[in-house]
Amino acid sequence: MAKQLDYPVIREIFARFHAADPEPKGELEHVNAYTLVVAVALSAQATDVGVNKATRGLFAVADTPEKMLALGEEGVIQHIKTIGLFRNKAKNVIKLSRILVDHYGGEVPSSRAALQSLPGVGRKTANVVLNMWWRMPAQAVDTHIFRVGNRTGICPGRDVDAVERAIEDNIPAEYQLHAHHWLILHGRYICKARKPLCSACLIRDLCPFEEKTL
Repeated sequence: MAKQLDYPVIREIFARFHAADPEPKGELEHVNAYTLVVAVALSAQATDVGVNKATRGLFAVADTPEKMLALGEEGVIQHIKTIGLFRNKAKNVIKLSRILVDHYGGEVPSSRAALQSLPGVGRKTANVVLNMWWRMPAQAVDTHIFRVGNRTGICPGRDVDAVERAIEDNIPAEYQLHAHHWLILHGRYICKARKPLCSACLIRDLCPFEEKTL
């Protein structure tokens, strides 16, 4: 784990990320807040590409909790059976849809606590929804962010909660909204786990990682 980078270095890193991609987007396909919640819940231990392939057909017929309930658990399974843990995820999708209809008028709540009360929705999922739909500076720490944060010293921490706090404490306020997307995309395509593409990295001169692949 690298030590925490100095504030001016972090500011320069995110200035570069911003210059290269001013409005980074999440890669999970969705059409409204509800389909975003479902997509993120389905993405646990699965790739965004795999989830998108499954949800295109699902969301074409069920883009509201009411329609999802009408489709039923077995109907959901038929659409998502290519995704890992699909049976349990289908149960959660139906349960969370029932709660949204019964307690929230079919609308997705905009508070972290309410979101985390939904089956299959943890803190990371809630933060993704808060950030992507309501544009709140919530930081969803996944394996990519955890690796990049610790490898580079941008936001080091021994667990995901510590990394989340490091992002909130050390990244300049004007970059908070998009911070987790920049870090996820950097980890997914450049700062990979086994063979980081250091020669193509925007921030390699600022990164203390000793095993650079140049």
